[in-house]
Amino acid sequence: MSTDISLKHINKLAIPALIAGISEPILSLTDAAIIGNMPLNATESLAAVGIVTTFLSMLIWVLGQTRSAISSIVSQYLGAENLEAVKNLPAQAIFIITSLSVLIILTTYPFAAQIFKLYNASDLILSYSVAYYQIRVFGFPFTLFTIAVFGTFRGLQNTFTPMVIAILGAAANIVLDVVLVYGIEGVLSPMHIKGAAYASVAAQVLMAALSAFYILKKTNIPLLVTFPFNKEIKRFVLMIINLFIRTIALNIALYFGTSFATKYGPIYIAAYTIAINLWFLGAFLIDGYASAGNILSGKLLGAKAYSTLITLSSRLIKYGIIVGAIIAALGALLYVPIGHIFTNDTEVLKEFYNVFWIVLAMQPLCALAFIFDGVFKGLGKMQYLRNVLLFSTLLVFIPVVLVTDYLGYKLYGIFLAFTLWILARGIPLIIKFRKTYSTLAQNT
Repeated sequence: MSTDISLKHINKLAIPALIAGISEPILSLTDAAIIGNMPLNATESLAAVGIVTTFLSMLIWVLGQTRSAISSIVSQYLGAENLEAVKNLPAQAIFIITSLSVLIILTTYPFAAQIFKLYNASDLILSYSVAYYQIRVFGFPFTLFTIAVFGTFRGLQNTFTPMVIAILGAAANIVLDVVLVYGIEGVLSPMHIKGAAYASVAAQVLMAALSAFYILKKTNIPLLVTFPFNKEIKRFVLMIINLFIRTIALNIALYFGTSFATKYGPIYIAAYTIAINLWFLGAFLIDGYASAGNILSGKLLGAKAYSTLITLSSRLIKYGIIVGAIIAALGALLYVPIGHIFTNDTEVLKEFYNVFWIVLAMQPLCALAFIFDGVFKGLGKMQYLRNVLLFSTLLVFIPVVLVTDYLGYKLYGIFLAFTLWILARGIPLIIKFRKTYSTLAQNT
């Protein structure tokens, strides 16, 4: 089975994946933008959204790794022309992961206040964080369902359908955000931060329903769980465990960043919320090419096309760096207007503008790290990804952020730590990939 790795085909996969990938950060950025401009306690509400978004991102990224695991296995079997052997795997994976999500709701809902105190939230910020989380968490199973279906589509080399679903979900969220947060005079009272949470949950439910509809309509992959478990379920679970540990390491870094920003005060956590959500947006934009790497590398590995795999990686590096540079340039061009989208608080804007340039400068570096993350996920090399994240978080990010906090660098220190963290993630992946697959290509 030949695999097209031309720019046209890569973009055919990457651009829809890029659009689909930004659905979750768009949900959070929409909440941040609308809440940040509320007339009532906007700064405290924005801070609360930032804290909850960080925690929810941790949960979603931990359990949402099903997308990469399913995509990896399905694409490899597609490349080997043996898709029928794993046809029942997606439904079993969805059953496992949504069951875990329900358990997480039951164990975190009653302890929301204790959880967000760990992020140094207190007083009004803590109250808003709890209220926002105890609504938004009910969208969690629907998000994981959608992510798993997206992984199945990706394994089948289809990123267009997830894009359609993501666009509809994001559009619904924006409309509902405006209506529920600000209300409709004479019809609906403003719900403020709770309205934003309800809007996000409704959008997540809509996306899950659309995902179920399209997977049944466009593929022969069933959603009804059947037993016994597929023979690949063991490999799937091992991938998830390694990605789980990896994502815990990733979110330890995000926890430290949010915790220190919160410690510095409401102005700093509000500015950090804007900056980190824009960083997430940039990451997800670049992730379109990482997704193409994930999808194509799995298929090429299944077909044992190692030389083509090397060529693919070179092209993805070039395209990813170009996209990262474009994102940085656009951010620089719109440097001042971007801040005013989220808040008009002059003190918050001052702190945001002080560090936004670091977020922009990181984008090409992020391209390298994220693209090779995607490639290694497609290859199923989750153990190595786990080890790299443990190294970069425990031996790079945490020591740097502790030192810069001691030196009083505040947000500068946090984003410097993130920059070095990204470098420590990307460089080992590139070296390992080149060493392993260049050898295989020469021997075949």
